[in-house]
Amino acid sequence: MVTGVALINVEHGSINSAAEALAGLDGVSEVYSVSGNYDLVVMIRVRDNDQLAQLMTEEIGKINGIASTHTMLAFRAFSRHDLESMFSVGS
Repeated sequence: MVTGVALINVEHGSINSAAEALAGLDGVSEVYSVSGNYDLVVMIRVRDNDQLAQLMTEEIGKINGIASTHTMLAFRAFSRHDLESMFSVGS
């Protein structure tokens, strides 16, 4: 499993509609509206790097209102939660 974090800026007045569109995409596990330099933080959990690339370039990039993205790839999780088992149902 590949975990990505996308930091997203949206055009004025587009936070809610962009967040709802993002939340509906396969591979997007969570969307947070946040304060600071970015408007939205998107947690992405996908099968492999190719799926992450497809999601970012072909799906997220086409959502109306998204002005810019900054995507980070997670190397290792340091958590008490077993996220792998939570997202691997049916795999």
